[in-house]
Amino acid sequence: MTEPTKQIRVLIVDDEERFREATRVMLERRGFLVTAVGDGVQAVDAVRANGFDAVVLDIKMPRMDGHAALAEIRSLRPGLPVIMLTGHGTPQSMITSLQGGVFDFLNKPCELDLLTRTIRAAAERGGKPVSELEPLVHHVMVPLSSFSSIRSDRSVADAVGVLLSAFSQTGTPTVAESMHRSMLVMDESNNVVGLLSMSEILSGLQPAYMRARIDTPLQSSLHLTPPRYRGLFTIMARDLHRIKVEDLMSDAPPTIDANATLMHAVNVMQDTGIRRYLVLDLGKPVGVIREHDLFFELSRILKIRGA
Repeated sequence: MTEPTKQIRVLIVDDEERFREATRVMLERRGFLVTAVGDGVQAVDAVRANGFDAVVLDIKMPRMDGHAALAEIRSLRPGLPVIMLTGHGTPQSMITSLQGGVFDFLNKPCELDLLTRTIRAAAERGGKPVSELEPLVHHVMVPLSSFSSIRSDRSVADAVGVLLSAFSQTGTPTVAESMHRSMLVMDESNNVVGLLSMSEILSGLQPAYMRARIDTPLQSSLHLTPPRYRGLFTIMARDLHRIKVEDLMSDAPPTIDANATLMHAVNVMQDTGIRRYLVLDLGKPVGVIREHDLFFELSRILKIRGA
């Protein structure tokens, strides 16, 4: 005979009586065993007197606010998962809550399904906070081995062959395979010294004076008409054997530590406008993190939470 599922014991702490009671009723209908109190002092007393599996805690309350209550609850029951649910959330409140070891931070109004899933996850995981559950840069990066690479002293024609081989192995290009639209350029010691993209390869088809105008202020101010003769594309393509990868490559991406947070990666990309970073672990390149990878992690979280 199957044992009945244990009811999850939840403490709801909120000074808004209507919200508190409505949440209590809805969670009880979902099978939770709910206690509801109106401020932080009552919350601490309830935790001291009873065994709960999770606490849903408001921040802005009389007598004792949520942050103070969180600290008291942590001292009484260090492993008790606390979910901050507030309509007064600010970046500083979230940071303070994360530093206090909250399981998660949700904003009002909050969908009941999301709250329900978060409470169940908190009870099942034993209160391990979101700060420990969230992946770091090295968890979501693309490993270095997944990128095509070429030596800087090889020809651009060789680079075309490398990219073509990468596409043939992955089939039809997709957003997730966009890494194969560029390759890492390595020196003789196998250090990453640059990037070579499709755009840079195509620039090799232009006469040298057209490429030089990008880097030379005087020539960039002149109006130079690019040649458009039929047959020139074929002739210039054949000449790619003469051009070295190092002549067309862009600089190596800036670096970021493998153990950096995803929020740090977002911040540096937004501040610099650079959309990919070389990931270093103890000074050694181990992968590349792109805005694509942060976007995919964002979509994963939203999918998990039913947004």
